[in-house]
Amino acid sequence: MSDDTSNPEPPPDSVPEAAQYVVVARRYRPQVFEELVGQEHIAKALSNAIATNRVGHAYLFTGARGVGKTSAARILGKALNCHTGPAPVPCNECDVCLSISGGDDVDVLEIDGASNRGIDEIRQLRQNVNVRPSRCRFKIYIIDEVHMLTREAFNALLKTLEEPPEHVKFIFCTTEPTKIPITILSRCQRFDFAGILTRSIFERLCQIVEAEGVEAEPEALEVLARRAAGSMRDSQSLLEQLLAFSSGKIALEDVHGMLGTAGDSRLTELAGHLVERDAAAALADLDTAVGEGVDVAQLVEQLFGYFRDCMAAAVDCKAESFLYASPSNREEVAAAGKRMGLSTVLAVMQILDQTLSRMRYSTQGRILAELAFVRICCLEELDELPELIARLQSGDCPVEVSPRRASRPAPARPAAPKNNPAGTTAETVSPSTDSPAADSPSTDAPAVSLSSANAAEVWAEALTNISGMVVEQAKQFDHVAFSAPNSLVVTFKSRYALAKSSCERPDQVVRFEEALAKVAGGPVRIRFSLDEQQGAAAEPTAEPSRPVSPQQRMLEIAEHPMVRRAEELFGARPVRIDDSSKQE
Repeated sequence: MSDDTSNPEPPPDSVPEAAQYVVVARRYRPQVFEELVGQEHIAKALSNAIATNRVGHAYLFTGARGVGKTSAARILGKALNCHTGPAPVPCNECDVCLSISGGDDVDVLEIDGASNRGIDEIRQLRQNVNVRPSRCRFKIYIIDEVHMLTREAFNALLKTLEEPPEHVKFIFCTTEPTKIPITILSRCQRFDFAGILTRSIFERLCQIVEAEGVEAEPEALEVLARRAAGSMRDSQSLLEQLLAFSSGKIALEDVHGMLGTAGDSRLTELAGHLVERDAAAALADLDTAVGEGVDVAQLVEQLFGYFRDCMAAAVDCKAESFLYASPSNREEVAAAGKRMGLSTVLAVMQILDQTLSRMRYSTQGRILAELAFVRICCLEELDELPELIARLQSGDCPVEVSPRRASRPAPARPAAPKNNPAGTTAETVSPSTDSPAADSPSTDAPAVSLSSANAAEVWAEALTNISGMVVEQAKQFDHVAFSAPNSLVVTFKSRYALAKSSCERPDQVVRFEEALAKVAGGPVRIRFSLDEQQGAAAEPTAEPSRPVSPQQRMLEIAEHPMVRRAEELFGARPVRIDDSSKQE
């Protein structure tokens, strides 16, 4: 017989050391209320409730992930069931405290609301609450992520939650209290766990590193604390990863290499190019950063935080209020914020925020980042706009036409005269491309002599420079004339009052005057009027009404309030007229 002892099975006590390892977040979990970092107000309230024997039957702990909700629930369970209690400070030495800390106590039950969310699980819970605890004073139910329960499960829990047996306590933990029915909220004492300050997280990480016997640069731990964004568990998980990533000493370069972030010098240099509007240098810096292993999305997020501190500096906040700037580059951040101005910084942050949102759903993250950098470099000095607008409104400075927006010359073609009351021969109104009036209107001397004799021709030529339905409405005029130098009056018959009201809208008047300026070579004011006398004279004769053309009906429909509102909301335009009477 062969001996079967060549590969003996290790005894239960000889578990490999790697299997016995407990992560940092569990080993350094708070065990008493005083160790709840950043939640001093909650620790004080719960301690006083135990000391004065005012412990409620149901509690609701709300807050972001990793801020101590479940840890506080375990501490409360230990304080109530400890052999030396109930006491605000559990001993953490008796078998009850040790089993609760390990999460395997028979009387303190931790339930995952995400996987036990149905009505059947809650019915079983209702049956078990009547059974008294086996060895402790209270049977405590800790339901994590309680907002995941179904509506039926919440309804089944209502009566038990309102009047539970005297030996039962409920502690609910959730990150989304808005999803919990108000009937449940009204039956619980609610405690909101705040996000933990970056400074508090940094101090706790220093304590853990010292306890682990590892040397770490303070700047590296500061980056971890900022990266955690108020979550103690996230910071400890990052530290756990960093302990395995580095060897012997935690350096700042190790943190940036692990997270894929850029160093302060790289970030400050890139932000400086954006402030200086140097797009080429900004794109070159981005290329260098990518070559160094920096993640593009992380870099854009860092810039978003950088300009957040610039915004704080632009509104005269002190350097202590900066959230993302390290102590070494706070002066550069403050100078950049002062130089750019608040309006420009806000525009930059909007561009970066939109870029971050688009990068989540795109595979071209680098191109989106480059697009954002170029857009930022093309921004104008927006802080000058309020002053310029105020000066324009007060008339202190003339309005200069930008060369990029200069008017193009009107096409040289003969005008089509219409309804010329004088019966004169039409003249060609064609400003030469070499004339100054073709580029920008001149108010000194008009290029065309304006008179009532050629008013209809000038008006017809101006309409050729405008597009849209308003042109058809403007063509319904009866006659035009110059009432004063450079002042044109367009008169409609009374039955075309709707067309007149459409043409004299302020935005349309601006378009008409710009078109007239192109034709006349100088500014021309326009006014629309209605021939009331002609309409009154036509009434006694009872002249049969002219049939309304489909085009005129389309114009009338376009001016209907409901149609105009639809155009504003949806960009809709009438395209067809359906006669309901004929359809019947």
